[in-house]
Amino acid sequence: MTDYIRKILTARVYDVAIESPLDPMPRMSVRLGRPVLLKREDLQPVFSFKLRGAYNKMSGLSAEVLAQGVVCASAGNHAQGVALAAARLTVRAVIVMPRTTPAIKVDACRARGAEVILFGDTFDEALGHARKLEVEQGLTFLHPFDDPDVIAGQGTIGMEILTQHSGPIEAIFVPIGGGGLAAGIATFVKYLRPETKVIGVEPDDAACMKAALDADERVILPTVGLFADGVAVRQAGEETFRLCREHLDEVITVDTDAMCAAVKDIFDDTRAISEPSGALALAGAKAYAARGGDAGGTLVAISSGANLNFDRLRHIAERAEIGEQREVLLGVTIPERPGAYRTFIRTLGPRAITEFNYRYARDADAQIFVGINLAGGAPEKRALIADLRDNGYRVLDMSDNEMAKVHIRYMVGGRATGLAHERLYRFQFPERPGALLKFLDCLGDGFDISLFHYRNHGADYGRVLAGIDVAPADRTRFDAAVAALDYPCVDETDNPAYRMFLDDGAQDSAGGLPGA
Repeated sequence: MTDYIRKILTARVYDVAIESPLDPMPRMSVRLGRPVLLKREDLQPVFSFKLRGAYNKMSGLSAEVLAQGVVCASAGNHAQGVALAAARLTVRAVIVMPRTTPAIKVDACRARGAEVILFGDTFDEALGHARKLEVEQGLTFLHPFDDPDVIAGQGTIGMEILTQHSGPIEAIFVPIGGGGLAAGIATFVKYLRPETKVIGVEPDDAACMKAALDADERVILPTVGLFADGVAVRQAGEETFRLCREHLDEVITVDTDAMCAAVKDIFDDTRAISEPSGALALAGAKAYAARGGDAGGTLVAISSGANLNFDRLRHIAERAEIGEQREVLLGVTIPERPGAYRTFIRTLGPRAITEFNYRYARDADAQIFVGINLAGGAPEKRALIADLRDNGYRVLDMSDNEMAKVHIRYMVGGRATGLAHERLYRFQFPERPGALLKFLDCLGDGFDISLFHYRNHGADYGRVLAGIDVAPADRTRFDAAVAALDYPCVDETDNPAYRMFLDDGAQDSAGGLPGA
């Protein structure tokens, strides 16, 4: 530990980085009933903490090594940190990015003088090419997190927090991707203030460090969610895992809606817009406070970055209210007769309706997709659903149904008939030209597409819902085609939201609304 403390205390980061402020969050502090402070790494010159570790690593290389140049693989913040550090040190920097990387990130690196190479559709493919260039051109590879000098550079954030807040701190919340930031902060804080908890926070669909700590060894996740792309890592680093296992108190996981709510919370208190991974730590702090903790203790959350495509704000805004449990999404069956809509609205009382989707489909019943504003959070939601059911309505709570939130809400428009063998899949397409054609080519001519929904979310991947007519005898061949496609996918054929709004036969055969 003392070696790392020495490395952190002597790290060369302030040639390029600022000592970021530790700002109070007055609104959040009132809500949680305790002081909440936000470490503003989003204010760094590259809008992320990543330049600390990149510059500290590069500044420690010899003149001879620097003269050969450096190479890295990254689709985001590490790339921009390397580009800025290389520009300051007048070093050649080669950055390999997946072809799916949004243009705003590519342009930012090129603007700082880096040589950007677009290769492959995934980070792993870009990484492989970067490693190849390392050997072929004699470049020095800069790892984004699993390097002692990178870890030490990120650890200076912990040093700053303890300097800026001399009073007691109950817990510091740190986002985790590969673990470099958490390893550096936890090592320093536990050395000087062992009573302060250091808690890692990961998305529940990309929790590689939690999986490693639970298994007591590094594991490779089969897939990771990409919403918080800054922490979408399949395996924790070897050195970062060793340090986190020794110094982290725990790892908390949160879902997409919680991150969206935290983005809004940061905006409400600072008027700054965080990227999803930048708001991850605050989402974890809120989850920690909700379960108890030491009443009144100060909580510190790291706002790790603000490299956000503007288009993503639409999706974040749609999900923030659900994440705060201020909105509920319901599928409700009401009678298909005059006056039924008015009766339903009266049953809701004075609550505001945030969304209402309906299309005529049957003489007997109407299926509506409705969003309702909540003032009382989860207790009010439970009471509302119980009241609706007491009044004879069949109700499906879709607030936690990913397919309903991303796709179904835009597709309420009646049902197709004559599709006895339709299957429904939710895909992640790489956001690049040719992705749809690859999908169609893999399916071939033997399968008919019965439904397709895509909506751009400003990310480097597209979310697609596809209905495909697959006869039972062709299921094995279809499964082989999907496997060859190699796009992440989820079978949603049994999703109750699909059965309620899009499937023509399921409700009749089931004798009512599934899940009601």
